[in-house]
Amino acid sequence: MGGTFDPIHHGHLVCAEEARHRFDLEEVIFIPTGQPWQKSATTSVEDRYLMTMIATSANESFSVSRIEIDRPGPTFTLDTLRAMRGFFGDEAELYFITGADAVLEILTWKQPDEVMTLARFVAATRPGYELGKLRDSELSGSVIVMPIPSLEISSTQIRQRVRDGLPIRYLTPSKVVTFIDERGLYRD
Repeated sequence: MGGTFDPIHHGHLVCAEEARHRFDLEEVIFIPTGQPWQKSATTSVEDRYLMTMIATSANESFSVSRIEIDRPGPTFTLDTLRAMRGFFGDEAELYFITGADAVLEILTWKQPDEVMTLARFVAATRPGYELGKLRDSELSGSVIVMPIPSLEISSTQIRQRVRDGLPIRYLTPSKVVTFIDERGLYRD
């Protein structure tokens, strides 16, 4: 499961658990984006990595990889999936779990045709993103749409709430709330 996780929240965790159950996955590996090339993360990669570690630690089926963090330069899904394929081998069935917003952008990614051959893509439904566009695109049939319980939570919303001095309790795990407070993240 890839993402900036800036910060990770309950929507990410619900999505990962739903995919783990639905596809009978042995493990869900969270991969925080190192240097996203299509959007900028507002928080240091190490803080995003630590928040992801904190949020996933209670689930023994979840782990966090530094594969994109430790690779220099801009982060491309193509490079990550090539490395994962090399590590797990051709016999492994890889799934790339992401939100509907990201899936709708796949055709703008680096070498999207090859990206789509390296893993099965799972698009988690998200409030405000119409996946009907997917049915009409050349990606139809290549992406599995996975409905998840509707949680209108976004990392952008959480960052804004912190800036505005509003509570974020219950939007992200309590230990992540504490981490954000202790580090003074997302404040102007």
